[in-house]
Amino acid sequence: MGNVYSAHNVASYFIYELNESHEFVNNISIQSLLSIVEKKWLQTFGHTAFKESVNTEEKSYAVKEVFESYQAYGTSHISLPATEYYLKYGTFQLVERTYSVPNFTREEEILVQVALAHYRYLLLTKAS
Repeated sequence: MGNVYSAHNVASYFIYELNESHEFVNNISIQSLLSIVEKKWLQTFGHTAFKESVNTEEKSYAVKEVFESYQAYGTSHISLPATEYYLKYGTFQLVERTYSVPNFTREEEILVQVALAHYRYLLLTKAS
């Protein structure tokens, strides 16, 4: 059984992975990747992958919170994940930090890597 993650954390994973391999990533590509993960997660585990609600329309897919976090980039490249604000218990200092990458299980890691491979394949088919 797979875990349920924040879509922001999964988006961070994709941003780091795509930047590491010097590939373009923007808000639309993040939404596409999240859509692929969601479909594969439902097929494999029988439940949603994300804590957030997913907006699906006839031709589009969006996790609203993630879309809004990266909306300022427009169609430009995203080099770092969005930030969140964190207040450690017992302190009075509000810390701004990027969303962390989830600690996937081995099966979940494979599924997310398959989603990345599928996304890259879709890009290649569109380019040719």
